[in-house]
Amino acid sequence: ILIKFNMNRYQDLILRAKKGETILMDGATGTECERRGVPQLKNAWNGGAALSHPEILMGVHKDYIKSGSEIIISNTFANTKHALEDAGQSENFEKYNLEGVRLAIEARKNLSENVLVAGGISYWTWTDRKPSLKNLRSSIELQAKIMESYGVDFLILEMMVDIEQMTVTIEATKKTKLPLWVGLTCSIDKQENIFLGEKLDKNKVGDSLESAVRVIENIGVDVICIMHTKIEDTLICLKELKTLWKGLVGVYPNSSSYNNSNNINSTEWAFEQVIHKEKFIDYAKAWNDFGVDFVGGCCGINVEHIKELAKIIK
Repeated sequence: ILIKFNMNRYQDLILRAKKGETILMDGATGTECERRGVPQLKNAWNGGAALSHPEILMGVHKDYIKSGSEIIISNTFANTKHALEDAGQSENFEKYNLEGVRLAIEARKNLSENVLVAGGISYWTWTDRKPSLKNLRSSIELQAKIMESYGVDFLILEMMVDIEQMTVTIEATKKTKLPLWVGLTCSIDKQENIFLGEKLDKNKVGDSLESAVRVIENIGVDVICIMHTKIEDTLICLKELKTLWKGLVGVYPNSSSYNNSNNINSTEWAFEQVIHKEKFIDYAKAWNDFGVDFVGGCCGINVEHIKELAKIIK
């Protein structure tokens, strides 16, 4: 299957952002599928929805579009080869990625051809087993080409938490002709220094946000996002990013965490701890006022949050 993506649709969106519009992204797909009853795929998060419960995943995408989202991200964050190997699903690598993209595009086709579909890619692991850089490169390149073949509008790299793996992932996706966005996950220390990573390890400080941006700007991407970062830390990270990066910026933070954050084998989401939509909007107003170009939500942020967000963006 080879479907040509609509470059005009993408270029029009970028032009609107450059002219000062704030573009609404979607919220979480993985945790929203889980919230609606889809069981997790052990060691591969919520990446199984495309095959186990396609009607629910399709419904999530449609609900975000109906809420005003102009960008939806395929539910393929967890569908790397190494994650699917850990889940005992390596033979379904191509199928998970094709179906994850197809369902998002089908939702767009049914509701609004103006919506853009981003192919979500990460190198995250739920077992702490990292592939070799060589294997990661070939895996990501294949994943990206699958998404390109089915017609995503651009690729978005999510939860980039270290420069070495991020660089390999960017270089692999550059084998396609698709525009590229990068989502950095950040943490802040007591002195408000910003580092890559979901949590700061006292014994091992991660790469700095500044170092990551310097690498990215030398490679060339269209947008850098602060994503899957604590909501209360997002504005601080955004301000730092804007001093380092003169291109377009986006934010889509997460809310809450695993039910048992001390046990990697228990990754069900603690939905009762997700931020209330009114409080979320209080933070989002500050991002909007600061001049963010794209805004949405990550894990825990659901359709109700996005409906409220649609009311306040420029």
